[in-house]
Order: sequence, then structure tokens, then C-alpha cells
Amino acid sequence: MEDADRLAGMFPTRRTFLKQLGFGASAIVLGAALDQRAWAATRGLPRSTPEAEGVSSAAIETFLDALAQSKHEFHSIVIARHGHVIAEGWWKPYAAELPHTMYSMSKSFTSTAVGLAVAEGKLTVEDKVTSFFPNDLPKEVSDNLAALRVKHLLTMAVGNEHEPTHDMVQQENWVRAFLSAPITHQPGSVFLYNSAATYMCSAIVQKLSGQTVLEYLTPRLFTPLSIEGMRWETCPRGINTGGWGLSIQTEGLAKFGQLYLQKGQWNGKQILPAAWVEEATTKHIQQSDPAKPSRPHEDNDWLQGYGYQFWRCRHNAFRGDGAFGQFTIVLPEQDAVIAITGESSDLQGELDLVWTHLLPALKEGKLPADNAAQTHLRERLANLALPLPQGPLTSATAAMASGKTFQLSANDLGLQSVSFGFEKSSVHMTFRTAQDTYAISSGLGAWEHGETALPGTPPRIISGGAPAPRTRHKIAAAGTWKDEQTWEMTWRYYETPHHDTVTCHFDGNKISISFQASTNRGKDKRPVLQGQVVS
Repeated sequence: MEDADRLAGMFPTRRTFLKQLGFGASAIVLGAALDQRAWAATRGLPRSTPEAEGVSSAAIETFLDALAQSKHEFHSIVIARHGHVIAEGWWKPYAAELPHTMYSMSKSFTSTAVGLAVAEGKLTVEDKVTSFFPNDLPKEVSDNLAALRVKHLLTMAVGNEHEPTHDMVQQENWVRAFLSAPITHQPGSVFLYNSAATYMCSAIVQKLSGQTVLEYLTPRLFTPLSIEGMRWETCPRGINTGGWGLSIQTEGLAKFGQLYLQKGQWNGKQILPAAWVEEATTKHIQQSDPAKPSRPHEDNDWLQGYGYQFWRCRHNAFRGDGAFGQFTIVLPEQDAVIAITGESSDLQGELDLVWTHLLPALKEGKLPADNAAQTHLRERLANLALPLPQGPLTSATAAMASGKTFQLSANDLGLQSVSFGFEKSSVHMTFRTAQDTYAISSGLGAWEHGETALPGTPPRIISGGAPAPRTRHKIAAAGTWKDEQTWEMTWRYYETPHHDTVTCHFDGNKISISFQASTNRGKDKRPVLQGQVVS
């Protein structure tokens, strides 16, 4: 799988799948904090101060300091202790009310749907997978396929020699493609990270309930937890992708983790059976050691065992997680939940920061109130922001290029022309195809927010479930001049983890435009656009 090769260093056990505040600004910052907290407080988790729940505000700031000095990019964090949110922040342009792409964090929600279906008597984890899809079976059912059970899907122990997701999503009937993939090993005997297996869990729930996993979970999980605004991608046959494709707010992740911490209880009601919570988060299978270990086995959070679409962690914790750092970390012994979204290539490094700085800060009993530290932390969290592009905001080339239209050479994106409008506070860039117009405005020294359906955006690492062409995505853009002739922009698709760096080089009457996705540090698949002035 081509995306897997690119991300192999990020996920050693998933190689086959994903291979500054001034006094004058304080009133504004506090207002932002109050608005954010007011939004979140209506969604179900009570708020408290760190010290009241046994955590030092200064220790959380130390964590933020370490994060700022690291190579990791966080988009949000919510820390809950004893059922209360004690710290929460979003790095602008990300925001509390916005959903965020979860990638494989989606798997833990699919597992929960299976657990609810088991509780309703619709199936058991011992049921054979072939029993649900008699019309999609291959002509010859191998012994290993015949032995495949739901629990093997949940534990990533199907027995495939190679992860089948890439091949599966090339087909129209994903169920049939999965069932046709060779199963080399006896089911249950070998761990192999397998997103297609999670898709099959989604397909089974839909087959039995007549609803997508999203529809099925809404009255049973999302509505009781007051989670709204979720989205979930689907296969060509309308089945939620299961192993990826969920978008949800960070507050929803924290609630989800809190539900599991509370053994399935929510507001005095048993939303999810406690027995299922225990079973889903218990180690069922051991992952294989990597060929070239980067650290001792006991220090690797990807080698602590796997449950039902949940990873065991060090420190007797467990988590759901997704590519680039979408985490719901549950710490039963410390009665805490930490939800994180972001874009990082080193997920173990992110967890190391949590274990080094946040874990030891979780003390027993209340701490003395520290109003000054609490206020400083609250202001800092309210003022989090991803860095803007740095460089000159003006160039003599701007006046020459402004108002000009460049005819583009034939390209795979179907873009025929591009025009520019350089203004005092923003730069307007308009692409045209034979049928459509795509306008993106980039701020100068600030993010400019908009939407775009420009072909090739936003970046993603798996084709299956991709939104239909012309689907609009939220974007925040800003740019600077790298030199007198080179205008460079950052386009952040802030409901996903990703961004593009777009570079426009002007050479007299000619232009070249290149794209570099944050998902790929090497050559981008999109063509370098070449154009010449026509007006």
C-alpha cells in the first residue's frame, strides 16, 4: 500500500496500512476563553480547576512548554480528571466546535457499535464472518476463511499475510473483496494491523441493524453523550468505512474516553455494558516485535497488547488512536482522560510527552488553590495558535502580477487558468477549469478563512471513502514572499490534520505553481503547474 510505505516510520506496527501575552490583550484573551468554555460546558462534561482535581496548573504549563519545544504539532487537547475537564485548548485556526478527522481513532467507535449490537443480542463475537454475507463469498471458502470469527476482526487477527485494505478500496464491493483476500494464517494466531477488518465490523453492524454505524451509534452513544456534528465516510455501497473516516470534535473524544473510564455509565445510566468495556480494553493478542526495534519492548506503546480496536499502553492505560496523533488516552489508575488531535510523524514521541509531564502531575487529593497559575494557564490555552508563515509581506512582483491571468498548460487537475489579486491585507488566487471556478484568499500576517473544492485538496492518505469531487472543505490560508519572485502560502484544512504548502514562482510573464502536502515530505503527486500571462 503506497501510503503505508510513506508512513512506515510513524507506525512500526501499521506498516501495511499507513506505512506570548501582553497585558493589553488580556481582556480579549479572557473573552475568548470564556466563549470557548461556554460552548464546551453545554456539551456535558463539567469544568473544574486543575488544583481542585489534584493537578498543578504549573505542571500543565510545563507540558505545554515541552510540546512547544518539540517537533509535534497539536491541534487540540482536552484533559479530564475525576470526570471534570481541567484544561482544554485549540491551536488556531482549529476550534472547539469544529470536527476533526480521526483516521484510525474511528476504529474504537466501530468496536463500540459492535459491543452495543452484542448487548442487543444481534450477534456474538464468536459468530462466523461468513454467516453474514453468504452472497459475497468466493466460490471456494478456505478453511481459514470458514474459521474467521467476529473476534478476529476486532483483534486484528484475521490471518492475512498482507493488509488487504489498499486492494479492497479499489473495488465497488468491499465486502466481497475482503472475503476474497487470501488468509494465510489461522485466524487468531497472528496480529496484523488491518483496517479492512474494521470495515467488516461496520458492514456486519449495518447488515444486522439496517443502519450505518453512524446512524446506529447516534441514539445509543452520541445523543446520550450530547455529541453532535459527527460525519463518517462511506464505501461505494453506503457502508461507513469503519476503520477510518470519522470526524468528531475533541470534546466528543474526551466524553468517549470518559464513558470507557466509567465502565460504560453516563449520567447514572449504563450506556454500554461494563462487561464489554472490560473485554474491549483487555489485551487479547500480542503485537509482533519490529524487525529493527527503536526502543526496549517495555517502553514501546505499540507493543503492550491489543484489545477490541483499543491499544494497551504503558502505565496500565489504554487508548484509541489514529494516524498523525488523534488520541483518546484513558488512565484508569489516575481516573483521567486525555484527548488530543494533531499532525505528527512520531506518535510514540507524543505519548512520551504525556508520560513524562502529565502522568506524574496527576496527584491524589486536592491541591491548594493557585489563582495566579490557573489564570495564566487559562489565558495561555485560550491564546494557542499554530505559527503563521514567516517572511516579507510585500514584493515588487506583487504589483506586476496583480490582476493578471495565466493560462496553464494541460495538467491532471484539469486547471486551465489562474489569476491573482494582491491587496493590502490579503492575496486572492482564482483557479478555473472548463466548468468551475475555485477562489482561495490568503491573509498577510493572519489566517484568512474560507472553503474550497479545488481538485487535489485536501491531502489524505487513503483513497477509500474520499468525498465526492466538488465537496467543499474549510480552509485557512496565509502567505509570505520567500524572495522577490516567489510567493508561498500555507493552506490549512482545519477540519483535517493536514495542510498544503503552495509555492508560486513568477518569472516575467511565466509562472510555476507547486504543491507539497504535509502528509508527504517528499515529492507531491500533484503536477507542477506551468503557465503564461494571457491578460
